[in-house]
Amino acid sequence: MWVLEDSRAGTAAQALGIAERLGKPFRCMPLHFGPLAKLPWPWPTLAGLADRSGFTPPWPSLVISAGRRSAPISRWLRARGAKTVHAMRPGLGAEDFDLLIIGAHDAPRPAANVMVIQGAAHRMTPQTLSDAASQFAGLTALPRPITGLLLGGPVRDVGMAPEVARRITQDAMTLGASVLATTSRRTGEAASEAVAEALRKIPHHLYRWGGDGVNTYAATLALADTLIVTGDSISMLSEALMTTIPILIADPGGLGPRHQAVARSLIEAGLAARLGDALPPPRAALDETGRVAAEILARGWA
Repeated sequence: MWVLEDSRAGTAAQALGIAERLGKPFRCMPLHFGPLAKLPWPWPTLAGLADRSGFTPPWPSLVISAGRRSAPISRWLRARGAKTVHAMRPGLGAEDFDLLIIGAHDAPRPAANVMVIQGAAHRMTPQTLSDAASQFAGLTALPRPITGLLLGGPVRDVGMAPEVARRITQDAMTLGASVLATTSRRTGEAASEAVAEALRKIPHHLYRWGGDGVNTYAATLALADTLIVTGDSISMLSEALMTTIPILIADPGGLGPRHQAVARSLIEAGLAARLGDALPPPRAALDETGRVAAEILARGWA
């Protein structure tokens, strides 16, 4: 089994997450793209790669990929006998995959090779959440209820506006007796400082991306009673679905159509609500990556 690892971490995580849940050995194939990767190739090809040295026989029996740029490469390997599982819309040649994993927010057309999931595939697992709950059991000393706060940031620009981060944090403070917060790489130093300043007024724990200490992101998912996630992060929203706690989506402003579609899809499915609205109804944990892995195993491909 090969996993085609896109150079974009969020895209690569979808393919890696599926492969890891299969529990079988796999070979990770980092993709080094050249300028031709930008073209919408209508046929299977390795033309988008700047380095093709690793693409030699023996060919894999299963290829897992994600993202438009890796799609022609996956199709090229399918022509050499591999079964192909691809996450996200592939662009051209959608019919040329054995299984496509498409988010409900993309409103895919029904097809025999399409599996629709909520959100996106990811690398969070039930075991990771269980381990985090044990590792950070001391955080349960925070007064209940605990509001979990997961802050992202602009997709292409680094740094959430400090006033936006402060507003969302203040909203989180009204929902519980304490806050368990995590910033991300895209949040930025100024916004992180605004969060820290606001949280000084109540019991809290804050993990600042790139700072000292152990990342408590998974512990926030495992231990919070209510969860606020900014709508700019599809991956954080998808991982939040692994819990059973209410999810509230915070609008940081400037969301593009795709991120808006993800929020709308989760809300319409009763899996989340907008921050400021009533809490969504109780729900079971939604392990979509595990469901994909189970489908692959059921088909005997791994």
